[in-house]
Amino acid sequence: MEPVLKLRGVGFDYGSTPILRDIDLEVGKGEMLGILGPNGSGKSTLLSIMDGILKPKRGAVEVNGVPLRNLGRGAVARKIAMVAQENQFRFSFSVMQVVLMGRFPHLKPLRLEGEEDIAVARGALEVTHCLGLAGRPIHGLSGGERQRVLIARALAQEPQAILLDEPTSFLDLKFKREIFQLIGRLSREKDLSVVVVSHDIDLVSQYCSRILMLRDGAVFKVGEPHQVITAPNIEAVFDCPVRVEMHPVTGRPRVSVL
Repeated sequence: MEPVLKLRGVGFDYGSTPILRDIDLEVGKGEMLGILGPNGSGKSTLLSIMDGILKPKRGAVEVNGVPLRNLGRGAVARKIAMVAQENQFRFSFSVMQVVLMGRFPHLKPLRLEGEEDIAVARGALEVTHCLGLAGRPIHGLSGGERQRVLIARALAQEPQAILLDEPTSFLDLKFKREIFQLIGRLSREKDLSVVVVSHDIDLVSQYCSRILMLRDGAVFKVGEPHQVITAPNIEAVFDCPVRVEMHPVTGRPRVSVL
């Protein structure tokens, strides 16, 4: 089966500073892939290249076998949705208005949202358990509620892949778990390809089927959680001594800092 996203030999530089080097990666339909690495390892840059926001200096990105560089922004947005780390709203839009923004790639010029668009937005709010928030201002939500609304906006694009950059930053433990449970469920039930960048090694280990670990802009290791989350790998990449053991309930690796 053709992967939804494919990267071949992708490299990127900021000026003369190399950020990514020779990235080869495939993301399958319905797969949930986690990306781990220390600050400055190129994680967010890699997501931006997958979304077409940044163009690779070397190599190529394909979506459903089509080079991303051959697609306009509207066509990309109908296939790939991004939930960025920073989402600022100058005006206090309602939650429904925010989610309807996800319908823009499907609208013709100067056309307003119709009944079908509103139905799609309501469906996205429903599956993210946000329908009861539809009339509330986005600025009046808690961090966890806001993240669920942003995921609903991404779903309203009706994409084949969703990219999430640190979706649980600044959230407490309960909401971190809820967000990962939500995106894991959406990946399974909607056959969505999900790529999530996170600093939370344990959550990535518990919820992702495969993990890519970056070091200095290059692939250090990619594989299933038990292949990637090992003490030698984490110590080599994060320069921190750890103990790795198997979770007694899930059987996935979990990490303790020594």
